[in-house]
Amino acid sequence: QVQLMESGGGSVQSGGSLRLSCEVSGYTLKTYCMAWFRQAPGKEREGVVSIDSDGSTSVADFVKGRFTISQDNAKHTLYLQMNSLQPDDTAMYYCAADWKKWWLLPTYQYWGQGTQVTVSS
Repeated sequence: QVQLMESGGGSVQSGGSLRLSCEVSGYTLKTYCMAWFRQAPGKEREGVVSIDSDGSTSVADFVKGRFTISQDNAKHTLYLQMNSLQPDDTAMYYCAADWKKWWLLPTYQYWGQGTQVTVSS
C-alpha cells in the first residue's frame, strides 16, 4: 500500500526558510513521479514543483529561484527546500505520487495528509 507522510511545516517570518519532507512507503521512490502541491484557504490546489522518475523537474513560476525539490532514495524521502518565503506562500503543502507523469497537474493518484506552512510579514 502506497503511503505518503509530510513533515517539516511550521511558522516562519517573511524571508525565512523551511524544508519539508515526504516519507514514502509501499513503493520504490525513484520509480515514481513525485510532486509538491499547496492549497491556501479558499483557493484551488496548485502545483509547486514536480520531479519525474528520470529526474527532470517542473517548477511553477511563482516559486522559481526560491523552492527546490530533491529526493533521497536511500531514505525513501522527498524534500522541498523553501527559501525567501513570503506571506503568499502560506498554505497546506501536500506531496503526491503516481506512476504516470502529471507534472504540476493535481491528478496524482496518491496524496499525503499535508503539512501547514505559515509565513508572517
